[in-house]
Amino acid sequence: DGVLDEDTVAEGLHKLGRSASGIEYVYLNLSLSGRELSDINILSRYVHLQKLELSYNKINDLSCVSHMPHLLELNASNNELTTYFGFKPPKNLKEVDFSWNQIPKMQDLSAYQSLTKLLLDFNNIEEIRGLEKCHSLTHLSLSHNRLVASSNQIEKITGLDSLKTLRELDLSSNKISSLEGLEEHDLLEKISLEDNQIAELRELECIEDLPLLRVLNLLKNPLQEQTDYWLLAIFMLLRLTELDLRKISVEEKVAAVNKYDPPPEVVAAKDHMTHVMYGMLQPQRIFDSTLPSLDTPYPMLVLVGPLACGKRELTHKICRQFNNFFRFGPCHTTRAAYFGEENRLDYYFVSQEAFDKMVKTGKFLATYKYSGYYYGLGRDTVESIAREGLATCVHLEIEGVRSLKNTYFKPRYILLVPMNKEKYEGHLRRKGLFSRPEIEQAVSRVDMYIKISQDFPGYFDAVVDTDELDEAFTELSFLVKIYLGL
Repeated sequence: DGVLDEDTVAEGLHKLGRSASGIEYVYLNLSLSGRELSDINILSRYVHLQKLELSYNKINDLSCVSHMPHLLELNASNNELTTYFGFKPPKNLKEVDFSWNQIPKMQDLSAYQSLTKLLLDFNNIEEIRGLEKCHSLTHLSLSHNRLVASSNQIEKITGLDSLKTLRELDLSSNKISSLEGLEEHDLLEKISLEDNQIAELRELECIEDLPLLRVLNLLKNPLQEQTDYWLLAIFMLLRLTELDLRKISVEEKVAAVNKYDPPPEVVAAKDHMTHVMYGMLQPQRIFDSTLPSLDTPYPMLVLVGPLACGKRELTHKICRQFNNFFRFGPCHTTRAAYFGEENRLDYYFVSQEAFDKMVKTGKFLATYKYSGYYYGLGRDTVESIAREGLATCVHLEIEGVRSLKNTYFKPRYILLVPMNKEKYEGHLRRKGLFSRPEIEQAVSRVDMYIKISQDFPGYFDAVVDTDELDEAFTELSFLVKIYLGL
C-alpha cells in the first residue's frame, strides 16, 4: 500500500555511530530506494538521521524531514514531488537531490545556507530564484528543465549572481541562448550547457576570464556549426582541459594560438613561406647577390631600432662615409611620407594594392607590418646594389629583422636604441609627426628591444646607444670598419 512501516525502516538503517550530541550510539544512515513508498510519515521519529536515501519511490510529501535537525544529505530523486523543500530546514543540510520529480518552481532558500550541492535535473522549473543566501553552494545542476530566455535576459543567470562559491554548473537541455551573468563566478571549474540554444561565439566572452574553468560542454548548440568553433573556443578559453567531452591536446592549443594570436616568430615564418612560394613561381635565374663561395654570404648591414631613433639618419651617413662599400636600400611601404621624406630616397611609397601585387609576384625578400602599415625589402632593390659590386645597408624594425632572419642572407644586425626614454619621448614630440598613441607605443618598445638583446645573446651583433647621434655615429663607424676589416 506504499505506507512505510518499522520493519522496512529496520532493513534500511545502517552506519552505527555517535549521535550529534555525542552521548549515545545511533544509526545515522537510512536507505529506502526503490520500495514503491508513498507515505513515509513514520520517519518523523528518526531524529538522529544524517543521511536519507529515498530515490525511486512515489513520495510527494517530505514533511517528516522537519523532525531531522541533524540531516546532512537527502536524496529524493525519482519521486512525485511537486513541492520544493516542503519541510523545516535542518541546520546543516549540505546535499540535496530532487532530480526527476515534478517540481514547478523554486522557492526562497534563505534558511538553507549550508547547502553545497543541489540537483534539480528533470523537473518543470522555468526560472532560477531564491538562491541569493546560499553562499556555500558549489554544485548546481538544472539540466532538462524549462529555463528560457525572456527579452534577451536569461533569468536563470541573474538568479546565480550571489553564488560566488559555485564550482560546478549543469544547465543542459534547456533553452539557454546567452552566458551573460556567469562573468563573476571565479570559482567555476565545470560548466555543462549541452543541448541549448547558444548560437554566437561571442557568448564565450562571458566566461573567458574565469580563472579556474577547466571543463566546458557545449554539445548540441548552434554555435558548434560555425567553421572556426573548435579552435576559436580553445583560443578564447586557453585554460580548458576538456571541451565537449573531448580532451584538448597541447598541439590543439598551439594551433589555436598560432591562428588567432600568433607569436611574432610565427608571423615572420608565415611571411617567409609566402615569399618563398611566390618566388618559386617566377622564372628562375642566378641572382647578382649570389657569390662564388658558399662560405662568404652576400654582405648586408641592417640597422635595427624603434621609431625615429636615428636609424634613417645613421644609415645615410654610413652609406656616405663608406660609399665604396655600401649603398642604401630603401624599403617599400604602404604608409604616406612623413615631412622631409622623399620617395625612392627614404622609401618607395606605394599603395596597398601595389604592395599586394608585389607580394604575389615574388618581389620581396622580407615583409612586416608595423603600426598598421606594411613594409617590405624588395628583391630588386638588393640585386641592383649587388650588381654594382656593393653591399646593401637597410634600416628595419624588429618585425622586419625576424622576417629577414628566415632568409638565406646573413646580415650584420646592429641595434640602435635610445637608453634615455624621457629624452627619446621628448624627441618624438618635438618632431610633430606622430600621434600620442604612436609615441607611447614607440617608447614602450624600447624596453622590448633591450629585453630581446638581453634574452637572446647574439641576436644582434652589436648594440649602440643613440641618445647622442654624433657619439652613436662614431661608435657605428668603428663597428663598420671592424666589419669591413679596415
